Parts: sequence; C-alpha cells; structure tokens
Amino acid sequence: MRTHARTAQDTEDFGGRLATSRPPKDTALAVLYLTGELGAGKTTFARGFLRALGVAEAVPSPTYTLLELYPAGALTVVHVDLYRVRDAAELESLGLREWARTGHVWLIEWPERGGTRLPPADLTVTFAAGEAGHDIEVGACSRLGESWLGRFQRSAPGGG
Repeated sequence: MRTHARTAQDTEDFGGRLATSRPPKDTALAVLYLTGELGAGKTTFARGFLRALGVAEAVPSPTYTLLELYPAGALTVVHVDLYRVRDAAELESLGLREWARTGHVWLIEWPERGGTRLPPADLTVTFAAGEAGHDIEVGACSRLGESWLGRFQRSAPGGG
C-alpha cells in the first residue's frame, strides 16, 4: 500500500491512522520497521502513531537515547532509533528482550542496523523524501501484519 504525504501533518495523520487500525483483540508483540533516509519522515510518523494512542508528551527522535518507552493505555510503545548503532551487538545493552512481550508495539527506525538481533517485522513502513513531500509504503510481513494492513486499508477514505 502506497501513499504520498505532502506535509508533516499528513505524515503524522498517516501514522495515527495506522496506530488506530491495529487489530483490537490482538495483544501480541507487534513490530514495525521504519526505513528511509534521514529526514524522510520516520520520527514524524512515529509522533502521529503515538499521539493517536493517547501519548501527550513530547515525542523526540530517540537518536541519542536510542530507545524511548511510551505507556499508551494497555499498550507500551517502544520507539527505537538505531541510526548511531555501528554493530548489532550494541543492542544487548539496550535490554530490548525485556520489552519483547505481549502488550508491546515496537517502532524501529534504521532496523537494518540491528541485524538478526531484532524480532522480524509485522509491518514495514518505508519512507522516501521527494520535492513535494514524502512517499510512504506499508507492507505486511506476518499474519498480524496482514490483518493490520487490511484493517488500515478499509479505514482509508473510500476504502473497504
């Protein structure tokens, strides 16, 4: 599924719609890989995703902290930015395994830097910056991802 976001608000809104499309009865760990170059909209998307789940606090890029946790009702969102990671072994010090359980959603920026130390993605969200905004593509990589993407597509204006 592809879309074009002309503004940062469009990217946030897209993230919000994806967040609220999550299958309601599914509490399993959900993993979203956010890929794209610097400035392509990954953190802006994450901000919209978190806002839609009720997170009111500031949502900065976790580039320097590497990881931020956001309680969002019955969920905990783990926002990870691996841009500064040079070796996947560095992930061990983050304690990610502690949050690899039901009731958690992971938003992982720069997942390619995590190698095989990350759980597989349920959804991949790919961003590409252009002159007139950002192109965003979402792909499903698991049964949960397929269900989630189906709900998302049905929620689109004119969808379903």
